[in-house]
Amino acid sequence: MMSEQEILNANILIVDDQEANVQLLEQLLREAGYQRITSTLDPHAVCALHRENHYDLILLDLQMPGMDGYQVMESLKEIETEGYLPVFVVTSYPDHKLRALTSGAKDFISKPFNLMEVKTRIHNLLEVRLLFVNLEDSNRVLESMALHDALTGLPNRRLLMDRLSLAISHAHRNKHLMAVMYLDLDGFKQINDTLGHDAGDAILSMVADRMLDSVRQEDTVARLGGDEFVIVLWELSHAEGVDKPVSKVIQAVSQPYNIQGHSVSITISAGVGIYPTHGEEMKILLKNADIALHEAKRSGKNDYCIAARIGSSPESLTAC
Repeated sequence: MMSEQEILNANILIVDDQEANVQLLEQLLREAGYQRITSTLDPHAVCALHRENHYDLILLDLQMPGMDGYQVMESLKEIETEGYLPVFVVTSYPDHKLRALTSGAKDFISKPFNLMEVKTRIHNLLEVRLLFVNLEDSNRVLESMALHDALTGLPNRRLLMDRLSLAISHAHRNKHLMAVMYLDLDGFKQINDTLGHDAGDAILSMVADRMLDSVRQEDTVARLGGDEFVIVLWELSHAEGVDKPVSKVIQAVSQPYNIQGHSVSITISAGVGIYPTHGEEMKILLKNADIALHEAKRSGKNDYCIAARIGSSPESLTAC
């Protein structure tokens, strides 16, 4: 349920070609406690105003010279793509009610009107509109939570697979190379054990930021969980082109961190799989990159290895 103050803070636009009608509606709204009221005598200006101000309710006259209310509603539908048109038609033609409602208006009242009835209808329309907006916001938050890691804000495994699929399809279509970097922090458990999980979370967040700063805008940095990350390099001009970005990420992550007044150093190891050399399918490409990561760990950490053989059953043959 919306609070009364939220409703009174709604953003309202009055559209009527008669100044007297605009003044009457403005007075009615201000007496009811509404503060954010805009008006225009020009129906052609409505869409531009709505794009800029995102009105919660538009009080719209139907009969206006040059552009009638039906045309205004059709234009507004191009902006309100989700299908909720926040329009309340106020007109002197009661026989137009059905057409107005089927054109997208959420309510209709004919002049002359009862002031209390108009106030009540406006209040009710705004309550529904604001609930709709809040529901949209909540759905966006839930969708983002479903696709992003809560700690770092990076794409999670689900979104990573979507991005990786797109990158592989793009590479296949354009006959280009792309790569997957599988990364794991070295000795991260010791950070949690000595400084606590809050410090560990802080480092993970900073690691994520450094990775994002180290890659191109089109690349994807994802957190799989714990201290495991994956970076999808969207496009490479040649196989050797992977050396520079992976070295850049390792160097950035390995710089000291200031945590709770302490200078903390941590390194990272990486395994790289290159499409199509080390796999044409997501699972095989990721598996080969993961095997290369384990080889980098075994070889001394703080370094990277590149997978060296493709196969439906990946083998741990790597180049470090």
